[in-house]
Amino acid sequence: MSSTIQPNVIQMGALPAPLAPSVLSQLAQAEPATIGHFREQGFMHRRIAAINTVSRVVGTAVTVKAHGLDGSVLHYALGQLRPGDFLVIDRDGDEAIACIGGASALAALLRGAIGIIVDGCVTDIQELREIGLPIWAQGLSARTTRSEGLRGSFCVPVTCGGVTVRPGDAILADENGILVLPPDEIESAALRAIALQEQEKETLIRLRNGETYPRILGTRFQNPTQTAL
Repeated sequence: MSSTIQPNVIQMGALPAPLAPSVLSQLAQAEPATIGHFREQGFMHRRIAAINTVSRVVGTAVTVKAHGLDGSVLHYALGQLRPGDFLVIDRDGDEAIACIGGASALAALLRGAIGIIVDGCVTDIQELREIGLPIWAQGLSARTTRSEGLRGSFCVPVTCGGVTVRPGDAILADENGILVLPPDEIESAALRAIALQEQEKETLIRLRNGETYPRILGTRFQNPTQTAL
C-alpha cells in the first residue's frame, strides 16, 4: 500500500489522439521479447502478468490513476474508451483491492477496448475468462472498489509496472510481457524487431540442419581463461 495520504483531487485530462491503424498494424508484427533483445526501457515489471489467455495485442494508452477503494474515475474512464484503446490503471501502490471485475471488463470490451493493464488486483476471474478481453494484473482479490468520487486521475501520465505511461503511448503486450513505446519510437522499434524475426527463421532452419547454436551466432569470448577440471 502507498504510505502517503493522497489529497482529495480529481484530475481530468483529454483523450489522446488514437494511433494510426497502420502504425499499430506494423507494431503488432513485432514480439515484445524480440524488442527486448535490443531495448532496455519501457518494459513493465514481470509482476504484472496475463491473468487470462491472451494473444499479442497493441493499442493506444488511455491512463487512469485510481486510489485505494475509490473507483469513480475508473468508472468514468470505462465510458470514454474507444475502439483500439488500451486501458492502463495505476493503483498508487494498492495491492489488496480489485478495481476490475466482470461488469467493468465487459463495459470496456463493448466500448472496443483492446485490453486492460492493472498495476494491482482484479476479481471475478471466471467471468473475465468468459468475457475474453485480454487483461494483465498483479493478481486476484475479493475486496473491491466503490464509488466515492473523491480522488483519481484520467488521461494524465501514470506509473504502471515501474514504467511511466503517457496518454497516447503505444502498448504492445502478450503473455511474455508488456512494452510501452512513445509514438515517435514505434516505427524504428517495429522495423528492427521484424528484421530480427526474419533472421531467426533462418537460424531455426540451420539448427534443424544440425548446426550448433554458438556457431550460428558466432559466439566469441574476450580473453577466455581455461580452467582444468
